[in-house]
Amino acid sequence: MAANVPRPRLSSTDDLRKRARQQILEGAVTPSYDLDRKQVVELLNQAVATEWVCALRYKRHYYVATGIKARFAATEFLEHANQELEHPDWLSERIMQLGGTPDLDPDGLTGRSHAQYHAGTELVEMITEDLVAERIAIEAYRELVKFLGDHDPTTRRLIEQILATEEEHADDLVDLLAGDGR
Repeated sequence: MAANVPRPRLSSTDDLRKRARQQILEGAVTPSYDLDRKQVVELLNQAVATEWVCALRYKRHYYVATGIKARFAATEFLEHANQELEHPDWLSERIMQLGGTPDLDPDGLTGRSHAQYHAGTELVEMITEDLVAERIAIEAYRELVKFLGDHDPTTRRLIEQILATEEEHADDLVDLLAGDGR
């Protein structure tokens, strides 16, 4: 039998209409948004930086991968780079919806990024460093999902979508490493 947990109160139609007219220039952010928007924007800007750094690293690895197994790895690197490049756009749009500004200053990208930019020169090293970066992103996004919880379902779903891509990338990289005889 379910415990007697109080159900959230639903607003009347009149109350919803009245509140919608208040602070109308806040757009998508209504008075029921109960997180610190400034903090959420800062966290999303860290994610933006992480995605840019990862995309740039993958692009470099795509161009410099050489060796007998490089063609297949390079194809993965390019696919991952292109997918990573979508993420900052999605995150930046959400930052704008929350009343913030995306921080795309190249001088600070690596400082704000969770993942490091590791150039790499050998194929196994590049794959390994990309996998480490994906694992960092996965952990950071899982923590962000928990932080957002039910307080910001729109941002949480966006992060979950990006997280799913990062997990797929990690699987792809493990497959590449396993194909190297490890």
